[in-house]
Amino acid sequence: MDTAREQRILKFSIGVTVAVSATGFIGGLLVGSQAILFDGVYSLVDVALTLVALAVLRLLGREGSPRFQYGYWHLEPMVEALGGAILALACIYALANSIIGVTTGGHVIRAGPALMWATLLCVSNLGMAAFVRVHAARLSSPLLWLDVRAWLLSGMMSLAVVLAFALALLLEDGDHAHWIPFLDPLVLAIISLAVLPVPLRGAWKAMREVLQVAPDTLDARVQAVMTQFVAEHGYLGFTSHVAKMGRMRFVEIHILTHPDTVIGTIGSVDALRDDIAERLDARGSEFWLTIDFTADPAWT
Repeated sequence: MDTAREQRILKFSIGVTVAVSATGFIGGLLVGSQAILFDGVYSLVDVALTLVALAVLRLLGREGSPRFQYGYWHLEPMVEALGGAILALACIYALANSIIGVTTGGHVIRAGPALMWATLLCVSNLGMAAFVRVHAARLSSPLLWLDVRAWLLSGMMSLAVVLAFALALLLEDGDHAHWIPFLDPLVLAIISLAVLPVPLRGAWKAMREVLQVAPDTLDARVQAVMTQFVAEHGYLGFTSHVAKMGRMRFVEIHILTHPDTVIGTIGSVDALRDDIAERLDARGSEFWLTIDFTADPAWT
């Protein structure tokens, strides 16, 4: 499988992520904003995850090895699960910091400069999310979609910070100016709680693949096709097993026949397999399809 284009997109994403992370760190320290600093930390974590994703893409482009004879497909959901778990922990850590900030009276921020830094981060993050999304959809790449989610989450965090600091500027010299020190930790808390479900859902979905939980859609499709196929040819029945690991789908089908059933030549059997593959639309490189015929129920 050719993953060169995906690798190029991820390399570009890594370079931009490093720049955004540095901007978040510097901006957060200069204006005294934990929310902007968290955006930088989040981007730094994303750099590490994207580097891992890039390494996995290089492995996916290779053939299986004597040690990994089924290929490296299982690494893709493992990276997604790890990434989701790490980003979720980052959100929980930020939430804890925000609670400490609120309970200790908040802190003073430079709202004007903070607004400029946050706007720069917001535009960069959302722009990259849109850019990578186009390529993720075109290449049907789960790892690029993981990168899209990371950019989008960063962009939404930055947007929330922009709105908070714009509100801080409006409250200056007003009757509610005493709330300004609490805005930064409150926004950080809101961002953490809002973002947390996204990496948790991604980690849960990926863990289902790691644990080889049968995907409902693929299972139902195989059941429908094989029920019709068995009825058309008068076979006794079938059993099937399906799993999804990253972009690879594994389908194993055992067809039970009468002991005296005559299927024909090897070419005839291959034609039956081809018919099933066509009905399942499983001719692409993303399918690992195994079909056998037997008259012994013990083999099904």
